[in-house]
Amino acid sequence: MTKHKRAIPNRSFRVADQIQRDVAELVRELKDPRIGMVTIQAVEVSADYAHAKVFFSVLMGDPAECETALNEAAGFIRNSLFKRLQIHTVPTLHFSFDRTTEKAADLNALIHRANATRAKED
Repeated sequence: MTKHKRAIPNRSFRVADQIQRDVAELVRELKDPRIGMVTIQAVEVSADYAHAKVFFSVLMGDPAECETALNEAAGFIRNSLFKRLQIHTVPTLHFSFDRTTEKAADLNALIHRANATRAKED
């Protein structure tokens, strides 16, 4: 009778967190001028660790252009992750612009407008 390995609790979260930290460091080392001031917001790793979706935001520059540049550099970043991570499979990286901050600013503006309208009515 063979024993099955027990799943390590929260392993995917810990792997995603480590990937986020390492990718943030590696992105700073890239020399591509299309990649401006990038912040890695979050990483979602698939259950089989084959793919990782990396969400980023940009302080300066065009998000679409930056996303293209990051996806072109994904192979280089993944290769560098092989050297840093101590896991069997390093996931393929897919970069995606995170629109959360834009949506939050829009909602904040809507709330502010609603409160201003309500104050005028009272």
